[in-house]
Order: sequence, then structure tokens, then C-alpha cells
Amino acid sequence: MIQSCYSSFSELEVAASDALHELSRMLLRIGEPEEVLGYFLNSILPLFHGRAYAACYRADSGDVLRYFQVGPNEDSWFDENVRIGEEVCLGSVPCGLALESGKFVQKKLNRSLILEGPIKQRDNTIFAISILLSGDCASEIVSLASETMKRAAGIIEEFLGMRSRLAEKIDRDNGRLIGVIDSDLSESPVSWYGIVGNSDVMREMFSMIDQVADTEATVLLLGESGTGKELIAQAIHQRSSRASKPFVAVNCAALPESVIESELFGHEKGAYTGAFEQRKGRFEQANKGTLFLDEIGELSTALQIKLLRFLQDHRFERVGGNENIEADVRVIAATNRNLQQAVDEGSFRADLYYRLNVFPINVPPLRERGADILLLADHFVSQFNQENSKKIQRISTPALDLLMIYHWPGNVRELENCILRAAILSTDGVIHAYHLPPSLQSAASTGTEPKTGLDAEIFRVEKELIIEALKLENGNVSAAARRLVITERRLRYAIQRHRIDPRRFKTKL
Repeated sequence: MIQSCYSSFSELEVAASDALHELSRMLLRIGEPEEVLGYFLNSILPLFHGRAYAACYRADSGDVLRYFQVGPNEDSWFDENVRIGEEVCLGSVPCGLALESGKFVQKKLNRSLILEGPIKQRDNTIFAISILLSGDCASEIVSLASETMKRAAGIIEEFLGMRSRLAEKIDRDNGRLIGVIDSDLSESPVSWYGIVGNSDVMREMFSMIDQVADTEATVLLLGESGTGKELIAQAIHQRSSRASKPFVAVNCAALPESVIESELFGHEKGAYTGAFEQRKGRFEQANKGTLFLDEIGELSTALQIKLLRFLQDHRFERVGGNENIEADVRVIAATNRNLQQAVDEGSFRADLYYRLNVFPINVPPLRERGADILLLADHFVSQFNQENSKKIQRISTPALDLLMIYHWPGNVRELENCILRAAILSTDGVIHAYHLPPSLQSAASTGTEPKTGLDAEIFRVEKELIIEALKLENGNVSAAARRLVITERRLRYAIQRHRIDPRRFKTKL
């Protein structure tokens, strides 16, 4: 039997995931883990029938720990300073073990089970979060509680690392911010030359851009459609010594084969029917600057030869001409195809591939970027608000859940279109789950039963409205009923029918 207020283990997993998402949001909004830990631990306590929790962290000086805890009674808050080595107890069970060992602790003591997770910064353990469970908890409950604690520690560590790296970057660049950072990171997501993202894979990519930007090396961007390869090419250009010169972009797949040669290399007057005057191509337009060739894998064999020649000696001829023209152009290419496979199949020249593949950069798909989805969603909402008189205040928690679990085959471009559509549909300044496209609300993406029809839609919308009201009223059912303009009795009946636990939405620290 599941030992929690939820009737199924899947519901318990969803509730734990909700708590982790809210932890990420609060960190971005508040910016101080000490102020967020208490709320998070208090929100997961009833999920696992926990009896108490504690959080302790090192003070800035000496060997003093700062320690606070709560017991079964929400009014039993206290905090105190203790010396490292002194016994700190959670109920009657010693805690602070993870702070000293730096490892996750799961230990059974005095008929109780203590779970403790360390939180590190630069390999130093600075926080420990603990939760006390009943010793006879079901194994699946213990496993989920352990995984939730570990994921929470990982979220806080990533946030602390991000904050530290940003501070170092500001100092290193003498105050030049590469993103707009204030006390509300969620409203001003950190951006780097217009690229929004803080995940590990994006920071690794930013580092590679920094290394190659101010060289003359040819760069090959590899990634799925919609990942923002042109933005990355622009960032490389802006970080280089060519930043004040032209940046010219060409989508090789968007131009017919009959005109692409002229588009790239230009043509002489009379070169073909309709060529009434001489025209400079993109290579000449990009002289002293950067030429971005998107979808490079779509070039014909003949054009591959001309491009190879240019990369070798920076010379070319216009269509219909015989004059050798020299252009000082740095080439950045991009593709969503596997060029190595195209070489093996004979559709792409091996010598051109090796010329282009001097410095490859893999652009990660959105599904691998974790919390960047939330940052990007907030960024697109902010962008929508700036461009339209209609103002969106926030994205509801159920809508955020759908955004986080979707696999995003269209990547950042699909997310942008999704937010734009939802913002247009919103009538109350909030993007709700039912504003999102049907593709995000399928049974496969949401884990819900395959119900259809008007009754199913009304059931789903009612549940979201109740959750939103409880969240706004900090779990107060009476206040939520007044907000929804219904009786408290009716709301409690609906809460029971939807299996909602109002305690999840209490935000008292």
C-alpha cells in the first residue's frame, strides 16, 4: 500500500516532479537557496509521510553551521548556530552527516529512516538537506524520496554554479554583462549574444565559441532544425575581430539550384537570360566579414567544387565571367544532415567536408537542455509583451509541466511558436495548459488517460483552475473557493474528485 496522500504511485511521482519544478522557479525568482530550501522540504514532507526535516549550511567564517528544521507541527520552527562536530538532531536522529561526508546518506536509526543530500559548490559541501521518514516506509516510497532529494540537490548545485560563473564572467570582462541579470532571473533570462540558455551543454558550447571566435578557422555547426544555428553563427561573428564588418547569411536549401550559383558568386551582364547588369554575389557582399552558409549539405556537386576552391585560395569567378576575384571572407557552415554519411554515400565531397570540418560545434537539441526550456518560455513571453499591447503575466504550473515533458522535435523554433500561440489565446494574462497546442496535450506527452470529448475537456480545465486558485491562495481552500466564486463545500468535493492535496500549495517558510 502506498504510504502517502495519493492513491497511486504515478500521482505521487507527478507531485514530486511538481515540487522540483517549483524549486527551480523559486531559485530563479528569489536567488538565495537558503530562502527556498525550507519551502521545498516542507512541500515534499507530506508526500512521503515524512515527520520532520532539517537543512544546515556552513556560515561564511569559521566552523559554524547555520541550522534550521521543522517538525510535524508547522509552528515548530527554530534556527540556531552550532559548531561542526556537535550533534545536530532531527527529532531524535542525528543529521548533518552529508555535510561532513559529502555523500548522499540513507540511514536507519531508532525506527526512523533519514535521507540526507549534500549540495556542493566547487567540490566543497556547503549545504545538507535532510528528511526523516518512518522506518517502515514502502521501498518504492523510499526510492522516490531519495531520487527527489538527489534531484533537488542537483538543481541547487547547478544554480549555484551558474551564479558563480556569471559573477566570474562579469569580473573578467570588466563589468560587460553577457546577459541581463537582476534579482528576478525568471523575467530576464541570462542571454549570450541573443542566445538564451544556462544548461551545461549550452555553457560548453559558449566556451567553444569563445575559443574559436577570434580565429580565422572555418566553423561547421551541426544540429537539428530549429536549434538556432544562425544565432550561433552571429555570436561567433560578433565575438570576432570582424564584428564591425558584414555578416551575410544564405540558406542553401531555400534557393533553387538554377539561381544559387549566381546568388553566391554573382554574375556578369548577359551571363544568362535576364542578367541585364552585373551583380555581386554573397561572397563579395561579405568581404572582410563573415558568410554563413546554412544547410550546406544541400549544395550540388558542381557548387561544392566552386566552394572548395574558394576555401583553398579565397578566389572565385562570377557566373559568365573569367576574372579571378579575391574576397577576404570567413565561412561558417551549418547542416542538420550527417555529412560523414553523405561522404560515404558519395553525395558530398570528402575534400570539402574536411575543409569545412576544421572546428565542428554540436548545437544541442532543446530536449537535452533541461531548465533552459523555462528560461526560453519566459523569454518568449517577455518578447511577446514588448511587441504587443496584450500583456502575459505568467505561465501556469500545469502548462510548465507540459513544456518540460514534451520532446520538442521542432526545438527552439517550435517552442517560440507554441508560446506565441498560447499568448494570443490567453484572456486572463496567464498561459494555461489548455492554451498549448494539442501535440503537447496528447496521452503520450502528458501521461493521462486517453479520454476525449466535452466532459473530458471540462474535467481537465476544472482541475487546472482549482490548482491555480489554491496556488494563489497558498493552499487555503476557503480563500480559493471565494476566488472561484463557488461554495467551499463544492470546492472540497471537487478537490476530492480530482485527488488534489491543498497542502502542496502552502508556501510558508
